[in-house]
Amino acid sequence: MLEGENGEVIIRLEGVIAHTNHGVTEAEQQLGQRMIFDLEMEPIACGATESDDVNDTVDYGEVTAWLVESAMDTSYRTLERLVTVLAEGLLARFSLRSVRVRATKPEPPVPVTMDGASVEVFRRREL
Repeated sequence: MLEGENGEVIIRLEGVIAHTNHGVTEAEQQLGQRMIFDLEMEPIACGATESDDVNDTVDYGEVTAWLVESAMDTSYRTLERLVTVLAEGLLARFSLRSVRVRATKPEPPVPVTMDGASVEVFRRREL
């Protein structure tokens, strides 16, 4: 197989839920809230398309564990900072060409009813 032939593989994690303490208000920082994460990752290489071996791809179990631990580890005031830190951490830790991270507060502290407030960031590794 030629290098780069398997670069079209996209791994998605959708609806990963964690209880976090991110937000502008004191209540969000202290009490926390449910946060929903969606990721889209493009591995640098994905030999698992041929080998069927998890060692030849990005293990989404490891990614999920890292994501939840990292999202719960530190408090940020803005979702913009949170998703940026997570995206950059994913690129640093895993063999990814690019990553898109979205964090959604399903019940943001605003005086109207909505399905949620989200921020999404995209980062690409310079190869």
